[in-house]
Amino acid sequence: MPSHSRIRPISEVARDLGIAAEHLVPYGADKAKVRLAAREASGRAPGRLVLGSAITPTAAGEGKTTVSIGLAQGLAAIGERVCLALREPSLGPTFGAKGGATGGGRSVLFPADDINLHFTGDFHAVSAAHNLLAALLDNSIHHGNPLGIDPRRVFWRRVIDLNDRALRHVVIGLGGVLEGVPRETGFDITPASEVMATLCLAEDEADLRSRLSRLLVALTGGKAPVTAADLKAVGAMMVLLKDALLPNLAQTGEGVPAFVHGGPFANIAHGCNSVIATKMALAHADWVVTEAGFGFDLGAEKFFDIKCRQAGLDTAAVVLVATVRALKRHGGAAKEALSTPDAAAVQRGLPNLLKHIENIRAFGEPPVVAINRFDGDSPEEIATVRAACAGAGVPCAEASVFQDGGDGGRALAEEVVAQAERRSRPFRPLYDLATPAKAKIETIAARMYGARAVEYTAAAERDLAEIERLGYAALPVCMAKTPNSLSDDPQVVGRPEAFDVTVRGVILAASAGFLVPLLGEILRMPGLPSAPQAEKIDLVNGEVAGLLGM
Repeated sequence: MPSHSRIRPISEVARDLGIAAEHLVPYGADKAKVRLAAREASGRAPGRLVLGSAITPTAAGEGKTTVSIGLAQGLAAIGERVCLALREPSLGPTFGAKGGATGGGRSVLFPADDINLHFTGDFHAVSAAHNLLAALLDNSIHHGNPLGIDPRRVFWRRVIDLNDRALRHVVIGLGGVLEGVPRETGFDITPASEVMATLCLAEDEADLRSRLSRLLVALTGGKAPVTAADLKAVGAMMVLLKDALLPNLAQTGEGVPAFVHGGPFANIAHGCNSVIATKMALAHADWVVTEAGFGFDLGAEKFFDIKCRQAGLDTAAVVLVATVRALKRHGGAAKEALSTPDAAAVQRGLPNLLKHIENIRAFGEPPVVAINRFDGDSPEEIATVRAACAGAGVPCAEASVFQDGGDGGRALAEEVVAQAERRSRPFRPLYDLATPAKAKIETIAARMYGARAVEYTAAAERDLAEIERLGYAALPVCMAKTPNSLSDDPQVVGRPEAFDVTVRGVILAASAGFLVPLLGEILRMPGLPSAPQAEKIDLVNGEVAGLLGM
């Protein structure tokens, strides 16, 4: 946990960034929202953006958020003006399999408990706006259906920010004439909401309004599109989202500023924090450290092909986080054996690391590998990773940021600065937007995952034909896939070869501006594990216990 001696009043954090008091909306003494006018008021040239990504995650852990926070603290420790731009955690994993998502050890966000729980209410606002639209849709059908909505062609489901498998498929409108029109629907988790994705890609209030207006929710009996604007929902949704649109300012345990805003998952959405927060940070710091969810094949691919392309962003450096423990897991070591030194298992797991290095280079980006150091890592295991990086021509640095905070991130910070100085060209997208939708899907599957071929179910073929008919085929794609494997099978570790992936459906997210192919058995509403984190969380003497897995 952070030493509270380094925690500063949020007004002081804002002042050091050059954010005037008039642009600050305090939520107590330790967090605040920042008015959008602060970005234009800065008058500074934009800083340089550093992306934190990782190898394919395993139960052994990679610590991407912890390393991102530690890297920012390391940059501050070597005298750089730095700010973080990170996502807000969802209550789903917080009470589900993962626990809190605010870093760990001496590289954490503050106030961690608030950020992991209700924070400033952004998730609740997104859920409310999303579900208001659902209510207005069903209300329109109930009151004579003036828009001619076909209840069999309603796309818009409801959301809740908790893992609840029982809500995946439900029937609504039961109980008689006064209770609505019965139809099948279901719930997604709030990080999968198109409203969340839209909020995180919007440039400002006007852009958010424009995007919400074209949000597609259903088709009529004649297969004409029905939008949020048709349902006269946009104004009320904007009211619910007016505060959620403003980025949240917090800090690390060492007092480094951090914008924490937006929370789409990377396996079922685009996995990036908000464009607004990223650009606000860039307007007030020389270096901005951000991250994309899960491995590079998921969140980081979307970061470049969707977020950077839409927002006109580029990176100065890309950090790839790996742990010896995770590499041993990719090398076939049993979970219970990960604490035992085993350089041979690390060696067998290296193809996963090398594949992600290859993926980063596919965008024309030069990576820096961060070895997130654990206490039990042996010198031989570390040397094995270093040798692989040297063989691939990639700079590498150990990061002991969990144990040592910013001091443990100095070496990584110096490598990042050096790599940024060497970088000479902008990133190149993986595909052209004019490419047919299938070709975009197949390009990602082949180049990011290493897939041999892509198979499409009959339902997916129908979805793609409908998307073409509606005129949305030129949108980028946001692949929904298991984060636990490069393939669409979560049980396959390492670097799989000679495999196919299956697209079983494609969702159109018109307001966010992308298509969502559903690969394999990926679900947009997770379930709780047999022993959820919720069982370990409690309020003890007025303090939250167990939220961070401690």
